[in-house]
Amino acid sequence: MTSEDDDDGEMECARLLLDQMADKWTIRIFWAFCPDMMPIRFNELKRRVGGISQKVLSQHLRQLESNGLLERRVLPGRALGVEYAITPLGYTLREPVSVLYRWATTHARAVRAAQIAHMATEVRHG
Repeated sequence: MTSEDDDDGEMECARLLLDQMADKWTIRIFWAFCPDMMPIRFNELKRRVGGISQKVLSQHLRQLESNGLLERRVLPGRALGVEYAITPLGYTLREPVSVLYRWATTHARAVRAAQIAHMATEVRHG
């Protein structure tokens, strides 16, 4: 295996991680842990994320766990008690996720206004 093969493998891994982070739910799941980054039980996580089905949340949590960003913990003494915690690697995403959320909340009205203006232009020219 050459250094070039290693570079190609790292680039592919980075691309897959960026694809996952850019999906509809991953950033919102991470944001649910902010600001305190404390462990959260599944149902509380589902409530904080909002609008996500149990199946989709479970799929995303498994993927984040397999990437080393979250840890699933079975709570002692509870048959179905499970919580999720941010790992040290996952914690490194706190700042980028926070910056992205701050940008989105700061510029949401401007983006919405641009979308409305664009739709009006499409209707006039379409």
